[in-house]
Amino acid sequence: MRLISSIALICLPAATLAGPTFTNVAPALRIHHQYTGGWEHFVGGGVATFDCNADLLPDLFVAGGDSPAALLINTSTRGGDVSFTENTPDLLQMTGMVGAYPLDIDSDGILDLFVMRVSENHIFKGGPDCSFTAFSDLNFSVGNHWTTAFSATWEGANLLPTLAIGNYVDRNDPDGPFEACDTSFLVRPDGQSYGPALRLEPSFCPLSMLFSDWGRLGRQDLRVSNDRHYYVRGGGEQLWAMEDTPRLYDTTDGWRDFSIWGMGIASRDISGDGIPEVFLTSMADQKLQNLAAGAAGPSFDDATYDRGTTAHRPYTGGDGRPSTGWHVAFGDVNNDGLDDVFIAKGNVEQMPASAMDDPNNLLMQTTDGRFVEAGEMAGIATMDRSRGGALVDLNLDGLLDIVVVNRRADLEILENISDESGNWILLEISQNGTNPQAVGAWIELQNADKTWHREITVGGGHASGRAGFEHFGLGSVDTVQLRVIWPDGTTSDWLEVSSNQILRIKKNNTGLTANPL
Repeated sequence: MRLISSIALICLPAATLAGPTFTNVAPALRIHHQYTGGWEHFVGGGVATFDCNADLLPDLFVAGGDSPAALLINTSTRGGDVSFTENTPDLLQMTGMVGAYPLDIDSDGILDLFVMRVSENHIFKGGPDCSFTAFSDLNFSVGNHWTTAFSATWEGANLLPTLAIGNYVDRNDPDGPFEACDTSFLVRPDGQSYGPALRLEPSFCPLSMLFSDWGRLGRQDLRVSNDRHYYVRGGGEQLWAMEDTPRLYDTTDGWRDFSIWGMGIASRDISGDGIPEVFLTSMADQKLQNLAAGAAGPSFDDATYDRGTTAHRPYTGGDGRPSTGWHVAFGDVNNDGLDDVFIAKGNVEQMPASAMDDPNNLLMQTTDGRFVEAGEMAGIATMDRSRGGALVDLNLDGLLDIVVVNRRADLEILENISDESGNWILLEISQNGTNPQAVGAWIELQNADKTWHREITVGGGHASGRAGFEHFGLGSVDTVQLRVIWPDGTTSDWLEVSSNQILRIKKNNTGLTANPL
């Protein structure tokens, strides 16, 4: 097991900061993209955030469902106003798109796209200036399915990433849709192309997947969040041990079986103990879990009520019925050194037992580790049917912004215009050779009072992937020590860096090279 820093893991001294404030800039930019379609697009509606033209600013590739997908190029002024213009290549103007995840599949230093569809999925090779082509030599094929979940990781010395592909209801099952969950797949590389797909069975209609090193054991296992609405009975949440032959963890390993209407996954160490907590969105109660103290296996305790993250009913709007959670992301929106939680909310369509006026959540973490709702105060409490989204610094001003994809309502681009915030740092972590994004690495920052631990992953959320800078809010801290535990297990020396800057961090033998951007 990797050693975790024994630095005192206590909260930063409390800093009094004004609540965050966001403004939707999409209407002024005349961006009216919507996620549309029938029952096959009740779920999905994701957005991929990544830099496709090497200007450091994150661009947006947004699913459209029955409408064409759209690529929005970031034209923001660095540190200035957020702005976008649509410029979608013909290849990307597809319908049937559910969501997308960016990753550098061929390790050429340019991000590619895995695109999930109600039909055949696509893997597009990224090129200069946001150009894309179809990969011709990956030998990737998993057939025609309704794909709603995706994650990726690198295993061992493989040249290509391992891909997990989650498929929803089998539309060809005449006895469906209930108890008609389709088969999901694991696709491992065979040299410079992919081998045959391995069936992940049983499969219970996943809506999110995430490879994550849940216990700091040196291996990313596959968490799968499943929708009990369609598997109905006999199913549950899953965690696959990524052994030579993958197997499901069960009660003999310490895994505790449970069932939810699983829709989104987020993973982040928010307690400072080096072990990531897990946030799972659902209908009614959302779930925040932490690894049980002293657990020898994947035994998780429910911390939802203790931490104040149930978010089970709308907090404004007057609709008292249960909420429906979709995309979820951790991020420090006011840079006080404490990670907050964004949840996209919205009725599936017209489910009468669930709230129709269901505003998105912004749960702000306090110094005692609990969370309080700030969505209405922050200006994000719209009543549209939200689905996918992102917490990302769109104009590189050190403040996290929010992107929200809505079903049959316009896309929201919510610029963070808060007057007050703490210090911050943006880090691009990279290594030479295979897996240049360093997927599976752990970033650690520390000062005298606190250590931040951050795993680099591909997957999770709800149909929405992000690649690019890792944002850390630092509160009043001016300098921190930084190190990286790389995917191969090697640990860099500590490097001192200053706050309020953007750095490219590269592996350099046992050290790190830090170049300001």
